Amino acid sequence: MASSSLRSGSWTPQENKLFERALARFDTETPDRWQNVARAVGGGKSADEVKRHYEILIEDLRRIESGYVPIPKYKKTSVEEEKRLLNILKM
Repeated sequence: MASSSLRSGSWTPQENKLFERALARFDTETPDRWQNVARAVGGGKSADEVKRHYEILIEDLRRIESGYVPIPKYKKTSVEEEKRLLNILKM
């Protein structure tokens, strides 16, 4: 989401994690979805900012899925390294 942070103001990794969780909690059928997501993210983000962040995320995903953005070649990791990385992601 690096490209989205450049185009949509500054988003910390923690705000992005809160954003992802809020999207899962407040689906498209939720009244006042973007206000709820903004409140869940905190940090003074407005409903318009989180909606734009979502739109950029969708745009990024479309580019990746259509092949415009190459998938990086990651180095192979050991089982221990994968466990360590998963623990970091669980924040």
